[in-house]
Amino acid sequence: MEQIYKSAAACAGVRVLDMGAALGNYCAKLFADLGAEVTLVEPVDGTRARTMAPHLEGRRDADSSLYFQYTNTNKRSIALDLSTPRGQDLFRQMVVEADLLIECGVPGEMEALGLGYATLRAWNPRLVMASITPFGQTGPYAGWKGEDLVAMALGGMMSLGGYVDSPPMVPFGYQGIAAANLFAAVASLAALHDAEASGEGQHIDVSMQECVVMGMENAVQFFDLEGTIRGRTAGRQREAGSGVFRCKDGYIYLMAAGVGANRFWGNTIEWLAEEGIEGVDALRDARWANRDYLSTQEAKDTFARVFNGFALRYTKAELYQRGQARRIPIAPVNTPADVLESVQLGERGFLLDVMPEEYGDAAFTSAGKFPGAPSQFSATPWQMHSLAPRLGQHTEEILSSLGIAEATQAELFAEGVVR
Repeated sequence: MEQIYKSAAACAGVRVLDMGAALGNYCAKLFADLGAEVTLVEPVDGTRARTMAPHLEGRRDADSSLYFQYTNTNKRSIALDLSTPRGQDLFRQMVVEADLLIECGVPGEMEALGLGYATLRAWNPRLVMASITPFGQTGPYAGWKGEDLVAMALGGMMSLGGYVDSPPMVPFGYQGIAAANLFAAVASLAALHDAEASGEGQHIDVSMQECVVMGMENAVQFFDLEGTIRGRTAGRQREAGSGVFRCKDGYIYLMAAGVGANRFWGNTIEWLAEEGIEGVDALRDARWANRDYLSTQEAKDTFARVFNGFALRYTKAELYQRGQARRIPIAPVNTPADVLESVQLGERGFLLDVMPEEYGDAAFTSAGKFPGAPSQFSATPWQMHSLAPRLGQHTEEILSSLGIAEATQAELFAEGVVR
């Protein structure tokens, strides 16, 4: 890895091979968007991530997946058949020049191809390899298949999703896959830092199930310390005054009780009193300072009866502004449309207007918005310079960079080793 200081990009000089499909594409994207040279190594028929929903309206082709388009910006693509000797030889040449390899095959799959970490490390001792799988490389579940839904269920997160009177529901948006990608990116950065200092790479074993468990907030601690099993609340009040409430144009979340309850509760009651809300006096007596009472259904019903009529008078924005002015934790429950129109996100330039014609030869042909970087670097900023590649879009370019003559390239294409 080249040692670059004060570069135009935080990860400039880092070379990444991304074989990760959905379990690794976002991890590699984080490097690519910060300036790393990332090559998407796909099978000749394309990565499965190209088929993931949602799709561009009216399309189901290999370039229509919005998920794939977002998680593969700033990458090159080579389509390569690793089951062939010639394909493996090309891969070896790429590995020799790489700093990081991201893969998500079934444990033992790379080994069966003769491409296990021991072999790769012999070719390139400084190589860091991140293997991201549903259950990790070891243990009784190691060889099991698992999608996002499976990891969310076995990781415990799904037990907290859904309605009180319904079966568990998986949260929207591939949250288990996202967690695995993020944890893998952090681990890879640490391993690359060590490899730069020591000259020795290492193998990182990332389990999506374990990443989901890490996101269980304090549910595990509740059981460990109190023997309490956290259940689904679906926005209902966990304690009187803390939950989701309907308002004029949607919903807000209010936390008038719980942490800091004495201050928040008093501020909330005074707000309701100033508004002349009927029944507010019933919320003033000493019972409301007792957290055991706040957890009773009687307390929840009483608070809801008083607060619901008040909240329905106002919009989310009005309640948010007025509540914040009184130092009460209150927030609108934003819809996707609200997020797109967010003044805060707009001021920070978080949402990027994507105009495909500005990115040259791109398969993505519809104008739209992409989320930008969730962190801003003062000296080495994030940048999107290319949209996701078509399958094998850069195969010839990559082969040429490896010193493969045009005649040999033609043979490789003819034999189906590359596409």
